[in-house]
Amino acid sequence: MKTVEKALEFENRKFSFKTTSDRILAAREAKDLILEINEIYKKKKDAQLMDLMKRLTMIKQKIEKRLKGRPLTAS
Repeated sequence: MKTVEKALEFENRKFSFKTTSDRILAAREAKDLILEINEIYKKKKDAQLMDLMKRLTMIKQKIEKRLKGRPLTAS
């Protein structure tokens, strides 16, 4: 269950990224953790694993939203 422990540590980490590369690395780490947990979930069908994947996905989406930035407004 090392993957679950890494995921919980990632979830509780403070997210104050100074650079774009930090954000990219965090998004990739989140994706890798989600995929690893998904493999475990396929075998065990534990609802707690699904909840963990959902929380990690929300964190990943927030990071990716910040990476994309705000759209330019047409005037």
